[in-house]
Amino acid sequence: QVQLVESGGGLVQPGGSLTLSCEAYGNMYDLYSMGWYRRAPGKQREMVATITRGDRIDYVDSVKGRFTISRDNVKNTLYLQMNNLNPEDTADYYCNAVIATMRGGTPTRYDYWGQGTPVTVSS
Repeated sequence: QVQLVESGGGLVQPGGSLTLSCEAYGNMYDLYSMGWYRRAPGKQREMVATITRGDRIDYVDSVKGRFTISRDNVKNTLYLQMNNLNPEDTADYYCNAVIATMRGGTPTRYDYWGQGTPVTVSS
């Protein structure tokens, strides 16, 4: 059983910073791409940032220059450093990972999601 557990969300004032973490637990064969997504109230989920195992990174335009995604492949942990936050960043943030587990003796890739952590930017 594989789980993604996020932490680090909370309430912050505009201009403030937060760091989100997401640790992958369980019997994993391999860990591939990881990413952060968010869903703001009344809006569809959007990709915030993704990172491949080879450290190729993509960001949504609205967070470029303010957010930094990184991963620790030894700890199976994903991070999102968020600086200069503004109210438009308020959302539930979800961790995503493509993880291979053994199925019938064959490594098989699955898409996993965390439970979400809320980020509220407000004065």
